[in-house]
Amino acid sequence: MLSMIAIAQTGNTSSQLKENSNTIDFSNKPKRINNEYPLSDQKNKGNWTFNRLFSDEFNGSELDNEKWFDHNPGWKGRKPTFFHKSNVSLKNGKLVLSLNKHGGDSLPEGFTHSSGYIRSKKTFLYGYIEARLKPIDAPWVSGFWLYDQQPDYQQPDWWTEIDICENCPGVKKNRHTLTSNLHVFKAPKDKGNIEKQISFGKNYKINFELQKDFHVWGLEWSKNVIRFYIDGVLFREVQNTYWHQPLTINLNCESNEWFGALPDNSKLNKKYLVDYVRLWQ
Repeated sequence: MLSMIAIAQTGNTSSQLKENSNTIDFSNKPKRINNEYPLSDQKNKGNWTFNRLFSDEFNGSELDNEKWFDHNPGWKGRKPTFFHKSNVSLKNGKLVLSLNKHGGDSLPEGFTHSSGYIRSKKTFLYGYIEARLKPIDAPWVSGFWLYDQQPDYQQPDWWTEIDICENCPGVKKNRHTLTSNLHVFKAPKDKGNIEKQISFGKNYKINFELQKDFHVWGLEWSKNVIRFYIDGVLFREVQNTYWHQPLTINLNCESNEWFGALPDNSKLNKKYLVDYVRLWQ
């Protein structure tokens, strides 16, 4: 089991959003005036404290192996794309997740392509996490998400997930769609008693194409509420009924037929870029 760092919940838990539309209003989008606090709370009304243990600016020459796995130790990938460490690199202050850099390495049966994946080596519980990223302009899903499975990866008794960014704007039908989802795959009796997967997904319309530039995805996760942000704009608020499990941070590119995200050999030069990951408690 991965080690756990508990993040104390602070900040405002009162309702800020009435979710009555699937169109996001960016007219009051906040401006970045500092890097010390979340984009949505530049004056730090939530009294956030920066947590360096889980944050990374990706300014080095190699991935920090004290913080990250350069693959997923419990998941090979969703066929036909295999997670291979050759697709993980740092360049110009960015994490670069590439495609098909596995060279002469043979892939497991059923896999025809490879992509990049990093996962935090520790778990955390509650806080405000933010990443500035540019999704891949190709038919692979760009992911920034939280999850864990315990006690092992074969028969977990507690398995939850929060998808902060799960988008595939490289597929035409998804170019103006922002996806938001939460999952509970299994939970023991004292954690919700869930035996069959339940999901809470919603799609939002946006007037721009996510893959054209960098955008900031944020998640405010407390004992009472979960709030989703894009470019500092609050677009979804969910009562926290089930998500009290310490989770890992994950960034990856994957195949996913539900998004129409199946490999395109003409776009193997495309990249998923991540400028930073920051966590506050």
